[in-house]
Amino acid sequence: MTPNGSSGERSVASEEDRKLSYIEAISEALREEMRRDEDIIVIGEDVGGEFGGAFNVTKGFEDEFGRRRILNMPMTENAFIGAATGMALMGLRPVIEVQFADFITSGYDAIVQFAATNHYRWGGAVPWVIRAPSDGGISSGPFHSQNPEAWFMHTPGLKVVAPATPADAKGLLLSAIRDNNPVIYFESKPLYRSLKGVVPEEGIAIPIGQARVAREGTDVTIVTYGAMVHESLKAAEEISSQGIDTEIVDLRTLKPMDCETVLASARKTSRILIVHSANRLVGAGAEVAALIADEAFESLDAPVRRLGGRDVPVPFSPPLEKAYRPSVDDIANAVKELVTW
Repeated sequence: MTPNGSSGERSVASEEDRKLSYIEAISEALREEMRRDEDIIVIGEDVGGEFGGAFNVTKGFEDEFGRRRILNMPMTENAFIGAATGMALMGLRPVIEVQFADFITSGYDAIVQFAATNHYRWGGAVPWVIRAPSDGGISSGPFHSQNPEAWFMHTPGLKVVAPATPADAKGLLLSAIRDNNPVIYFESKPLYRSLKGVVPEEGIAIPIGQARVAREGTDVTIVTYGAMVHESLKAAEEISSQGIDTEIVDLRTLKPMDCETVLASARKTSRILIVHSANRLVGAGAEVAALIADEAFESLDAPVRRLGGRDVPVPFSPPLEKAYRPSVDDIANAVKELVTW
């Protein structure tokens, strides 16, 4: 028996049943890391005080860690991301919040020209993380709904992650903070409070560059990440009644990509659908499609198919935004077309 009179088995069960929302998992990871390492600081707009960031991830952090580690910034992304790079070069480990991923454009020069190239120019480590709340689906309009991950996949020297579950949100943030390279950490806003899942209380870091098979299947593979993992799971369940067995690969990390897991699934099912919320044109899915064409072409029984956002700014109107993004029906229909090709 444990000291409180319960059995060890009961404690294990309660640990396994501990559920957090996606955003709670992010906050917990950041708090744990700040308690573990005094070199970790938070920098961004409204991250301190009563707000704790645009989505309250750092609410209460200033009271615990003080103003020397929770740094409120004006609306000057290029300046404070550049400052964070200097801090990182001097031994700190900044975690930067840009409020919305859309605003990352204002700091683009500091990211791609300086932070990403430092190691290659003179060996300087830049161990910062940019937390970038991305994706739409919540009628936030074109300035608060973008998915700019492909820009940073194209930039040498950066790592890019995009967790789809609360457990991965925590585990990948732990790894991102501990990494000595600059990491862009994309958070799916639609999942913040709508998704809960089991999250280990102890800090279990999930390696960057490791995909997971979210659903086993034999007939067709969906390669996806972020919020579209859950839309794909819904579609797979819907068409399972029609005898279609769908495998779903959640990339989790976009760069470096887990090519082996993607290729293994492609060779297994011979049919591939790639789904993401970002614009389909020159999106992350194009790189996945090229990988499969280069390395697994002889295993395919149908052309590689992609679903993504339309080549327009993200609409504010709910019906228009719904038409902009891949839906469960879109995914299910694309899978059925591939199976019958």
